Amino acid sequence: MTTAPGSIEHILDTLSDQPLTFRKMFGEYALYLNGIVVAFVCDDTLFIKPTPSALAILPDADRGPAYPGSKDYIIGSEALDEPDLCIRALRAVAADAPPPKPKKPRKPKAK
Repeated sequence: MTTAPGSIEHILDTLSDQPLTFRKMFGEYALYLNGIVVAFVCDDTLFIKPTPSALAILPDADRGPAYPGSKDYIIGSEALDEPDLCIRALRAVAADAPPPKPKKPRKPKAK
C-alpha cells in the first residue's frame, strides 16, 4: 500500500508549529525537521525514529516496522493526538541525530 496525500497533509497540519518538510519516496514519505529525517509516513501511519531520547519521551508507544524488512520504529499515530508530545519526540530525534554530511561539490562537466 501507499500513503494517501491527505495523510501527510493531516500530519503536517497537526504539527504545523514546526518547520517540517517531506519527500515522497517509493509511494511513502520521509519527514524532515531542519533537514534531518525524523520519521516516515508509511501506509498512512507515522513512524518515529527510535532514538534514545524519543524512546524516553514515548516509552509506552507501540513499535513496529515501517516497511517490510525495516527495524521497529515508534508508531506515532497516537502521539498525534497530543501534538506537543509528538513535537517533543520529533525534536528529540533531530537532537540525537548526527549532523548531516556535507555534500561533495560537483565536478564541472568536461566539454
